[in-house]
Amino acid sequence: MKILIIASLLLIVLLMGQALRGVSRGGSPRQVARALTLRVALSLTLFLLLMLGALCGWWPAGT
Repeated sequence: MKILIIASLLLIVLLMGQALRGVSRGGSPRQVARALTLRVALSLTLFLLLMLGALCGWWPAGT
């Protein structure tokens, strides 16, 4: 489970880098919007999975 969380966080950071590269190099607004949309979707999914895991008792909520 920890590996999945770390992989998700790395993917989120990579998508932020892709969007930043697209903005700084004058890339297509569609590509930048897609990268940011994927980042937001992954962030929300990760947050919801962490909350679900805490509610289901997969790990203690305080740690």
